[in-house]
Amino acid sequence: MNTISLGHSGLHVTPICLGTMTFGEQVDQDASFAILDRAVERGINFIDTAEMYAVPARPETFNATEKIIGNWLTARPGLRQKLVIATKVAGPSRGMPWIRGGSADLTGADIIAACDASLQRLQTDVIDLYQIHWPARHVPMFGGLYYNPKNENTSATSIHAQLEALGTLVKAGKVRAVGLSNETPYGVHEFVRLAEQHGLPRVATVQNAYCLLNRSAENGLDETLHRLGVSLLAYSPLAFGLLTGKYDANGPTGEGAPADGRLAMFEAFRKQRWGRPDAVAAGRRYNQLAVANGMTPTQMALAFCYTKWQVASTIIGVTSLAQLDQNLDAWGTTLSPELLKQIDAIRWEHRDPAQ
Repeated sequence: MNTISLGHSGLHVTPICLGTMTFGEQVDQDASFAILDRAVERGINFIDTAEMYAVPARPETFNATEKIIGNWLTARPGLRQKLVIATKVAGPSRGMPWIRGGSADLTGADIIAACDASLQRLQTDVIDLYQIHWPARHVPMFGGLYYNPKNENTSATSIHAQLEALGTLVKAGKVRAVGLSNETPYGVHEFVRLAEQHGLPRVATVQNAYCLLNRSAENGLDETLHRLGVSLLAYSPLAFGLLTGKYDANGPTGEGAPADGRLAMFEAFRKQRWGRPDAVAAGRRYNQLAVANGMTPTQMALAFCYTKWQVASTIIGVTSLAQLDQNLDAWGTTLSPELLKQIDAIRWEHRDPAQ
C-alpha cells in the first residue's frame, strides 16, 4: 500500500486511515491497543481522532479516545515518529455543555487551548494534522439539507481569526498541517483564499462523510478540492454499518439486528441521517448488488471509496480485530465499469439518502 500526499502539506499517509471514535465507548483500552497494533502491523500509518471522542458524545467519555491513543503511544517507544496523528477541535457545542460550556462559537483562543489539551492527552509534542471538526457558520451538516441565511451565526468567530490561531500553532511547532471537517465548498474556498492572502496555513484536507449512501461531495465539493489541491478524507464509508448487510433483515432495531451494532445500540444515531428509512432501504439495494456480483457488501462499499479519484484516504472505524482485517482485506478489490453503472443507477433512484 503506497502512501499519498495530503494536499500541499508534505504529510504522506496510507490511503486507509484508522478512525478511533469507538475507543472509550464500545472498545476498552486493551481492545483499542490490540486494534492499533494490528493496524500498524498491516501497514497503516494514519490515525484519526478528536477531542470530542468517544462517540456518541457524552460527558463521561469526553476526551477518552485521545487519552487511550496517548497511553498507547507511550507504551510503544519509537513508534510515534512513524505515524501521522490527526485530531480535531470541536466546533460550536450547543447541547454539549461539557465542551467549552456549550459555547455557540469557536474562537481563536478556544482553538489554541484545545490543541494544548489534545497534545497533553495524546502525550506527544506535535499534532501532524489539526482539524476544525465542524464550522462555526450555520451550514447544513450531520444530516441537515439546506442552507438558510436567516439562521446565520452572526456572532461566530471569523474564518480569518480561526486561521490566525491555527497559524500560531503551526509557528509554535505544535501542529504540522491543518484541515477542516464537515465543510462546504464555500468554506474551503474561503479558508484557502484567506490563507494565501495573509500568509496563513493552507488547509491540506477536508474530512467529510462519503459513501454509497452519501455522495454529496460529488455535487461540487470534489471540484473545489481538486482545483485547490485539498485532499478528501472520507469518513463513514460503511454508513454506520448499513453497507455491511448486518441490518438488512428487519432494520437496525428489528429481529436479527446485531446487539452490538451502533445503530442498534444508540438511538441518537437512528434519529440522524444513518437511521432514515430511505437510507436503510437504499443500503439493502447496494448490499444485494454486491452479493449478486460475488462480493460481500463490505467489500463493495469499501472498494467504492478506495478506488474513487475524489478520495485521498478512507477512514475506517472498527470495534474488533475481525472487522479491521475485513476492512483492510478489501484493499485491492476493483469494481468493473458495468458494476459502477449499476451503482450509479441505484443512486439515480435513491440519490443521497444519508446526506
